Amino acid sequence: MKIILRLIRESYIFALQQLLVNKLRTVLSLLGITIGIFAVISVFTIVDSLQLKIHQSVESLGDNVLYVQKWPWEFSNDFPWWKYYKRPVPDFHDADELRRRSNNAKNVTYMISTSTTVKNGAKSMQNTSVVAASYEYNEIFSFELSAGRYFTSGESISGKSVAIIGEDIVNGLFAGSDPIGKKINIKGRKVSIIGRFKKEGSDIFNNSHDNQVLIPINFARNIVNVKSERLNPLIAVKAKEGIPNEQLKDEILGIMRSVRQLKPKSDDDFSINEITNLSHNFEGIFKTLNIAGWFIGGLSLLVGGFGIANIMFVSVRERTKLIGIQKSLGAKNFFILMQFLFESVFLSLFGGIFGLLLVFFIVLGVKYGLEFDVVLTLGNIMTGLSVSVFIGLVAGMIPAFIASRLNPVEAIRTN
Repeated sequence: MKIILRLIRESYIFALQQLLVNKLRTVLSLLGITIGIFAVISVFTIVDSLQLKIHQSVESLGDNVLYVQKWPWEFSNDFPWWKYYKRPVPDFHDADELRRRSNNAKNVTYMISTSTTVKNGAKSMQNTSVVAASYEYNEIFSFELSAGRYFTSGESISGKSVAIIGEDIVNGLFAGSDPIGKKINIKGRKVSIIGRFKKEGSDIFNNSHDNQVLIPINFARNIVNVKSERLNPLIAVKAKEGIPNEQLKDEILGIMRSVRQLKPKSDDDFSINEITNLSHNFEGIFKTLNIAGWFIGGLSLLVGGFGIANIMFVSVRERTKLIGIQKSLGAKNFFILMQFLFESVFLSLFGGIFGLLLVFFIVLGVKYGLEFDVVLTLGNIMTGLSVSVFIGLVAGMIPAFIASRLNPVEAIRTN
């Protein structure tokens, strides 16, 4: 154990000497490792951060939620758009039947959405997202209230003119003051504010409650045509615990075909969409980005590996007499071999650490400058260090082997 520790200590000292004595040569040689690790780990960090963002977005929208709609989210190249165009939109009757007949659904909500101008006296906000939904909305979608409350079942059924608003609307119409109990104007109707969404920020799908007004669907009947396709009517169905999406999907398929009275050979006149399909589509993109990161970084790592090997060949030549003295004093070939291998690994690690530091500082700049949540994970740090160690081992193997095989007498006589 003492010998190994001694090896590590001496190799570390020699590696530092290479950095200090031959600064320009060493820096240029390690630059390839630094750039390579930076390229690979920065791509991995971006991909991991996007995947985390997508996962959080899917959770907020419900990864166990299915959406019954007129149009599918995914189309084939030869999709018959005219058939989709003729489909009816989901309605209250469809939602009621799904709620009544389904054994696998935990919650069912019918909802519509539109963009309109919301006013408070002389102040107004254009293109505000207004979502109208039945009472079960809060059981299906994830959100928090910073103040106030959610509307009651009675308020939902009776179509009470109440609303929950997001932080952007609070800041725009009420200058950040408490809006609870005050009123806003939506399409000429006064609506009482009973709740306030906690600030969220936009997710990867550009969804957020920050610029949203949530009202009961039965109140929305008084101000808009809830059957209009322009309002994107849909039915969101959340599965019970332990029920997979496929099982719920099959049940919804059967119920909807029965409700729509479709013949056995007739095509479906509705679509059942799920968020997980969208997230799966991103997987291929992420794999491509990872491959690109390895390819771009791999070229730099290859150059860096040759740079490390060059440093080690020079180191062997400059220390030939010292190697001969060590061998004459009893140093084994294995000791010399490991000494140079450790030195090569340390040099490569220095380059890898510099690359990781670059990634770390850029992550901090993006996180606090652009307010985008980028995370340099422990896994990516370990990947960077592991790749650096591997490059060091490969680059130092031949020089270390040559050093270990030197004849001590001839090595001592070398000038």
